[in-house]
Amino acid sequence: MHPQTIRSVCVFCGSRQGNNPAHQQAATDLGQALAGADLRLVYGAGDVGLMGAVARSAQEHGGTTFGVIPVHLLDREVGKRDLSTFVVTENMHERKKVMFMNADAIVTLPGGPGSLDELFEVLTWRQLGLHEKPVYLLNVDGYWDPLVALIDHVIGEGFAGESFRDFLTVVDNVPALMADLEAKGAATGA
Repeated sequence: MHPQTIRSVCVFCGSRQGNNPAHQQAATDLGQALAGADLRLVYGAGDVGLMGAVARSAQEHGGTTFGVIPVHLLDREVGKRDLSTFVVTENMHERKKVMFMNADAIVTLPGGPGSLDELFEVLTWRQLGLHEKPVYLLNVDGYWDPLVALIDHVIGEGFAGESFRDFLTVVDNVPALMADLEAKGAATGA
């Protein structure tokens, strides 16, 4: 049901740091863990907020990085041009498509409206049967608890089937995420 081998992980996350230092730490830990497992990081190519933290950590630990940024955000998100692969797109829709197409699994760290947009787009595609990639919420310090409750409410109110909840795996920390990725076929090595 899942891709045979997971080699590349798309990370959606905030272009801001947020108020809780645990979120920045989780981004740093995730970058290190992906590099240590020889999994390529695919992300929004910014060098700010949690995006920058996950990418710098992956790079510092020898990881491969694939960044995708729309031309209008090159300055605002400080396009990180020293990545293994740096792609500039025309718009946000193209950015999301390129990120998704170059990943075998998706992880959403704490973030804001952009991260929610990205998450719900891949969940909707999954619901429509357009992919079978695993989708994770990294629920650092319960950040995503209100979202999980909302998803359960949407299902309870009949606006999504029970199976919708199965498309999203909620994990509380990076070790739990990495263990689940490995169980689902991550080509861990290094």
